[in-house]
Amino acid sequence: MKVVTLKDIPVLPAPGAAEPTDGYVGHIERTRQTIIGAGESENYNCSVVNFSTGCNTGWHVHDCDQILIVVSGSGWVATETERKEINVGDVAHVKAGERHWHGAKKDTTMGHITITLASGKAVWG
Repeated sequence: MKVVTLKDIPVLPAPGAAEPTDGYVGHIERTRQTIIGAGESENYNCSVVNFSTGCNTGWHVHDCDQILIVVSGSGWVATETERKEINVGDVAHVKAGERHWHGAKKDTTMGHITITLASGKAVWG
């Protein structure tokens, strides 16, 4: 068994795309706190991803389902056909193969827990 406290997990730059939300101009940054990293579970990866004001992931697709649990701030999750506001306590389920992005609104930060399969891969763009 492993128990972690989020404040004790290192905050590191997040790899992959980081894009400004519609209408936002300024510095954007995305960080990651890895809860369950590569090789720690046969089944899952799990991290907290923190978005600076107005930052989002940019378009991407996972080859497995992705669960997002909002733990701070407010943001968006969007597919090619819809965009929904997400707030603390909201849980988004993005199906495998669905092109999407998620991130903070242009006037606030956002943090969410992301859960994917350990074998899952993402393609950006």
